[in-house]
Amino acid sequence: MAAKRGASAECSASPAVIVGDMLPVFMAWDYTTGMRAPTTSRRSLRKGASPARRPAKAIANTVAAKVASKRRKRDGLTPQEIEAIFFRFREVEPEPKGELESVNAFTLLVAVVLSAQATDVGVNKATRPLFQVADTPQKMVALGEEKLTGYIKTIGLFRNKAKNVIALSEKLIAEHGGEVPADREVLERLPGVGRKTANVVLNMAFGIPTIAVDTHLFRVANRTGLAIGKTPLAVELGLEKVVPDAYRLHAHHWLILHGRYVCKAARPLCGKCIIADICRFEQKTAG
Repeated sequence: MAAKRGASAECSASPAVIVGDMLPVFMAWDYTTGMRAPTTSRRSLRKGASPARRPAKAIANTVAAKVASKRRKRDGLTPQEIEAIFFRFREVEPEPKGELESVNAFTLLVAVVLSAQATDVGVNKATRPLFQVADTPQKMVALGEEKLTGYIKTIGLFRNKAKNVIALSEKLIAEHGGEVPADREVLERLPGVGRKTANVVLNMAFGIPTIAVDTHLFRVANRTGLAIGKTPLAVELGLEKVVPDAYRLHAHHWLILHGRYVCKAARPLCGKCIIADICRFEQKTAG
């Protein structure tokens, strides 16, 4: 009886186990050793359980393409490509202008402060009548927070913005003789003023070649490969290193306008883009 059992080591087979790309394996009871031992299931082989494998060459080509794409984007654009981008921008729009309306450095500062989380169109509608009655820090303080709120109530976060505008007006009077300083660090100490706002004022009011990074410019810089960065400051510093001096003054206007009207967030109009052949953005559209 024992000999008969020893001759047959194929009883009491457990369910098959498939490991990676290996053939199906049964853990069968070996009566000669009293232990389970692996054995290939002929029935499983007949059913074609072994999964199909991609050709090694195809896998290698895919990996190589991904690596090359990442390297190309990481390495950024060449100086010649960067020069070409801004040359084309200048050919289309030699003197780009910001879309916020203002009459002097102070009203520009106020407009940019109000534009946070708001559209330029909405800000302009509110500031046109406002700047007719308050175009200096002294007039703004005299107007008061309550009346100012009435002018800007159509703008998001208008109550907090009204407080900041009155506070920065008071500080300009007390510390700067009512004048807007041409100094980024000093500007950033004013209520409601951050680095982007300070850069806009320095660029537009004083002609200093700063780069103000908003959401549009941030997107364009990262998509094109002009400046890869995870923060607005990283993108700003990256652009300062690569933008040629001849284009520095208007660079942020060109990039902001390009992001607002062509390189849109959800549906970029790559088919109409004048720098599409240089841009590193991989998911190009036909629009």
